[in-house]
Amino acid sequence: MNEQIRAREVRLVGPEGEQVGIVPLERALQLAADVDLDLVEVAPMARPPVCKLMDFGKFKYESALKAREARRNQQQTVIKEMKLRPKIDPHDYETKKGHVVRFLKAGDKVKVTIMFRGREQSRPELGYRLLRRLESEITELGYVESAPKQDGRNMIMVLAPHRAVKASAVAATASRGGPRERTAEEPADAVAAESTATSESAAAGETGMTADTNGQ
Repeated sequence: MNEQIRAREVRLVGPEGEQVGIVPLERALQLAADVDLDLVEVAPMARPPVCKLMDFGKFKYESALKAREARRNQQQTVIKEMKLRPKIDPHDYETKKGHVVRFLKAGDKVKVTIMFRGREQSRPELGYRLLRRLESEITELGYVESAPKQDGRNMIMVLAPHRAVKASAVAATASRGGPRERTAEEPADAVAAESTATSESAAAGETGMTADTNGQ
């Protein structure tokens, strides 16, 4: 930028994007000084390099605002995991289904894993029926993004929230001013009970890791 440019001549672009042409560096610097603007290299690898007359401070400020707005509008995909046993107790099933419902309402995807042990591995239909039952009971909130499939001793299905449900969750989070961080004195369970406004959700979103909420 300005005196840091080392080329003898540059292809100059005016402040409104107009093409000035190839001019000596000294001439380009003089033109920048005349209009109280900076001479900024925008294509340093070109021959000759392309430079533009601009207010560099204003340019950096506007770029930072755009980047901040883009981050604010970015929708991070969080994948929660819920683990079940093929012969799960009815009460435990309802509890874990409640977690799945809460995650979907928060706009998160849910990886549902059926864990087979011992002789249960010879009865994959038990896990398949359980996953299909769960699918039928959450149809108003989500859909099956990845159909049930066997993966070693486990059977996995991925649920995703409907677009309207996710949009509602994003709007609700935005109205609260974004995810809430857990204070050092506040129990993690208290924060985890609040939709996506959890420190667990924030960590999963930043790292791309799956958050395991299995209570076992």
